[in-house]
Amino acid sequence: MSACVPARADSARTKHVHPPHSPPPGGPRRFRVAGADVSAAIAVFLIALPLSLGIALATGAPLQAGLVAAAVGGIVAGRIGGCPLQVSGPAAGLTVVTADLIHQYGWRTTCAITVFAGIAQLGLGCLRVARTALAVSPAIVHGMLAGIGVTIAVAQLHIVLGGTPQSSVPDNLIALPAQLANLHPADVAVSVLTLTLLLLWPRLPGRAGDVLGKLPAALIAVGGATAVAALTGLRLPKVDLPSWSSHALASLPEGPVLGLVAAVLTTTLVCSVQSLLGAVAVDKLVAARPALTGRVKRSDLDRELLGQGAANIVSGSLGGLPIAGVAVRSSANVAAGAVSRNSTMLHGVLVVIAALLLVPALELIPLASLAALVMSVGLKMVSLNHIRTVTRHREVLVYAVTTCGVVFLGVLEGVVLGIAVAVGVALHRLTRTRITHDDVEGVHHVHVRGQLTFLAVPRLSRVLHQVPHGADAVVELDGSFMDHAAYETLQDWQRTHTAQGGSVDITGRRPGTRISEPAEVDGCRCRPWTPWRNHQCERPSKAPAPGTDRRAAASAPTGESPGTTTGPNASGASGESGVPGAHGAPAATSGTGGTGGTDQRRGHELARGISAFHRNTAPLMRRELARLAREGQQPSQLFLTCADSRVVTSMITSSGPGDLFVVRNVGNFVPLPGEESGDDSVAAAIEYAVDVLKVRSITVCGHSGCGAMQALLGADPAVARTPLQRWLRHGLPSLDRVPADAAEDGRERPRLAGRAPADAAERLCLANVVQQLEHLRAHESVARALGAGDLELQGMYFHVGEAQSYLLSEDTEGGVFELVRETNLTA
Repeated sequence: MSACVPARADSARTKHVHPPHSPPPGGPRRFRVAGADVSAAIAVFLIALPLSLGIALATGAPLQAGLVAAAVGGIVAGRIGGCPLQVSGPAAGLTVVTADLIHQYGWRTTCAITVFAGIAQLGLGCLRVARTALAVSPAIVHGMLAGIGVTIAVAQLHIVLGGTPQSSVPDNLIALPAQLANLHPADVAVSVLTLTLLLLWPRLPGRAGDVLGKLPAALIAVGGATAVAALTGLRLPKVDLPSWSSHALASLPEGPVLGLVAAVLTTTLVCSVQSLLGAVAVDKLVAARPALTGRVKRSDLDRELLGQGAANIVSGSLGGLPIAGVAVRSSANVAAGAVSRNSTMLHGVLVVIAALLLVPALELIPLASLAALVMSVGLKMVSLNHIRTVTRHREVLVYAVTTCGVVFLGVLEGVVLGIAVAVGVALHRLTRTRITHDDVEGVHHVHVRGQLTFLAVPRLSRVLHQVPHGADAVVELDGSFMDHAAYETLQDWQRTHTAQGGSVDITGRRPGTRISEPAEVDGCRCRPWTPWRNHQCERPSKAPAPGTDRRAAASAPTGESPGTTTGPNASGASGESGVPGAHGAPAATSGTGGTGGTDQRRGHELARGISAFHRNTAPLMRRELARLAREGQQPSQLFLTCADSRVVTSMITSSGPGDLFVVRNVGNFVPLPGEESGDDSVAAAIEYAVDVLKVRSITVCGHSGCGAMQALLGADPAVARTPLQRWLRHGLPSLDRVPADAAEDGRERPRLAGRAPADAAERLCLANVVQQLEHLRAHESVARALGAGDLELQGMYFHVGEAQSYLLSEDTEGGVFELVRETNLTA
């Protein structure tokens, strides 16, 4: 024992001895950069170099200012910012703002404004208001970018033609005819060559195009135009990079205080909004990217503001342009496979090296080539996809006003004008209510489209009083809001009309809106797809009458004594007090008493569900269903799936009435034709769908936790006494696909992409989908349609617990079920 006792009382001071059998301690940890980050940094650098010079040229700033901004944006914003893969630098969206500042205050004061804008961004980041910037309507942002793009393109067109741009778009348009009459052939030729290379380089055909297409088109266009100009000896203005020793730095701002404050706010607004929206876009690009070699965190928008603010402070102090997140470079960074912020920082380092060592090569670049490059960037900012999107969402007026405001008034004025129009449009939509009255076969229909506010009460009252006394009336509410004045008007009229012998049915109400007592009794604050079982809804609590037993009151049928559902796991009296709404049944109760009331409520589940459909969903679907009734069914797919109650086909496919011809059976089996125990009902449905309905696709869908697959695993093929046992025999070929030793025959088995099957039942379910697709091909009508190219077969697996769908890809051996990724719903 004494050998284990330390010899000194202060043995804690002894040095830790390195264990003899472990590796020696390493030196200081080395900074490592992934290969993907290096290649991505080079790709971004090759794009950033010509664009930075071109944007500096477009603003009228010293050309070195573009390189300074690109380097600072990469190193500072890349290191501090909250979006790891967003590339920051001089942005085309800031061109008009910066050019206007230089024209009004001069370059050195513009640098000071950039510094103050960075300080303002730091303040906004500390206040954690980044998410607030995303509340700006996308139509305003797209309109602002489109206006800036038009301004850039018109200004750079003068340089492309060999002239000098004016200070505003109207002045440039007025001077354009004179410029066209005085063309400079050398400038025009270099510009046309640049634009041609920009357009054609990404479209090179064949393998050579795949290899060469990896080089940035911007670099090839500027490099090609520079080489042609140098070889042919063309005399035209070129890049002039003065010595860094004479580089202009920021100075104290000079000018009217209000004007300087407005300039700082404008720069802050444009830089911040563009950077934050860019960070959100980068997150979407990263999420849509295939499997990564490393995990990339989602953007921290407040930290991104801090990073952009710090970068603008440094850039302005060093005589650089204002900085913001840049979409083109960020997209290239993500597409090149970057996995960390190291790619952004490394690209900034490469810009520094180029600015110090490649000055002779950069001074060979013609200004006309850079102008053509920036003009093409400006034209791309007017996106047709954005115009289609805002048109589809009825915001084209906001977009057009913002664009015209930016073009003819300025960026800040255009944005303020766009915000004012957006607010006006929102108020107009809120107050615009259409109220119509129709008499259909003696039933008077009052249809209210829009929000019911006090402004619509006079019209509502006038139309309601057109309904004759004692008549049957239906009031259809097609809106999501009703204020107190409209509520009282509708309620008072309903009571009066009912007292005079008439009837009133109010349909289309949103959840939680109740007009009359019957609606309160049967009303439920729930939405479509609310399950009957384990249903929980918020209902107005109503105290039981004096002397009434609480348990008995809770057990009463719906509408007699509504209470508050406490959840499916509640017990005792609390559990029995759960009362369903229009869609639901109560949770399973525990304890004694009240079962009679529970059984009675369950008997009304179907009726309550139908009532809720009539009240909430039918008014929205009536026109579509009427159209389908007239035209007949024309489904595009036959969907063959299991009869399991948890698989709701229209919900998991987001399809509507008339889209799917659905066949359901236990185990989603497709019996082979001509078998002794075949099934004509499935074969008849297949023949009808293919030959009569002319469906273009058949999908076989299995699902997790399938009871048929579990029963099949334990089934005895020799015993088939009951109908269920005889039916399960159609799954025996699927069972043969997954023997106990899955690798005994060396074949690949159907599997899920990204993970192994959870258990034998899931493995069998995947194999069953593949097997039933083979059975489908054996049906004559299917084989004929497949041979003619009129039909395709698809396999699908739905994981109930994860609410995830997988589609079968048969390109790989054995078949792989790949997770269906999110798609762009606005495209």
